[in-house]
Amino acid sequence: MGKQISRRRFLKKSAIALGTAAACDLRDIGSAEQVSATLSGETLKEEIDPHVIVKLYPGRSEQQKIRLAEAIVKDVVAIVQCGEESVSVAIEEIKPEDWAEKVYKPDILNSPGKIYKKPGYSM
Repeated sequence: MGKQISRRRFLKKSAIALGTAAACDLRDIGSAEQVSATLSGETLKEEIDPHVIVKLYPGRSEQQKIRLAEAIVKDVVAIVQCGEESVSVAIEEIKPEDWAEKVYKPDILNSPGKIYKKPGYSM
């Protein structure tokens, strides 16, 4: 059996290895809505909240992407304290030759105030 590591350490290493992950709180851009419904006399409020976008090089299996998305959802639910049904995860594959123009420059270099974990490389 291999050495076990914590989910947090795995995600940190995965983020470095796979590319960059960006979390968007839709409330900040004014697109969030609260959906209210009456169910058996109780008001049900659903927040449409975290959407996480992971950008990485092509080549990961569907199983790896599913496992990554599941791990991200679990941590978002625990840390942000929202329901699992409120979280969505998208995975965008970016070719290595497009990485600088489509990811590094717009998402990392030109958005320093949005980066909570900087990559260990520069371009």
